[in-house]
Amino acid sequence: MKEEKLLIKRLTPTARLPIRATEGSAGYDLCADILEPVTIEPGQTALIGTGIAAALPGRETVGLVFGRSGLGVKYGIAPANAVGVMDSDYRGEIKVGLHNHSRESYTVFPGDRIAQLVVVPVLLPQLEETGELPDTARAGGGWGSTGR
Repeated sequence: MKEEKLLIKRLTPTARLPIRATEGSAGYDLCADILEPVTIEPGQTALIGTGIAAALPGRETVGLVFGRSGLGVKYGIAPANAVGVMDSDYRGEIKVGLHNHSRESYTVFPGDRIAQLVVVPVLLPQLEETGELPDTARAGGGWGSTGR
């Protein structure tokens, strides 16, 4: 199997390189690269920079920025757009919009782990317009049509 490389460029001297917390971690932890703490009030969103840019292994990959389960479950802090999508040709700073879903203020400190980057393959099928789609047992059953 070919060894893939995720190229990382520090944009600031204080930026921390993404790391996998354990050998079995699917994602790389992204850290806040901020000069001073940022407090996110209940119901508010803050855009937090990581101080890094990246080049994904190829156009057949995408970087998905997911929340950290501990932040979401314990503090109600999650990415504002649920999952951030980093296209293979993006070379700008990776930033994370964090939203506070809780009733308490939450403060992000410099260097805090704020999200995780997971690199996954992408299918790029050729688009073909058609007048008919193949039938399935579910067919046009609406959202939630298969049960709870």
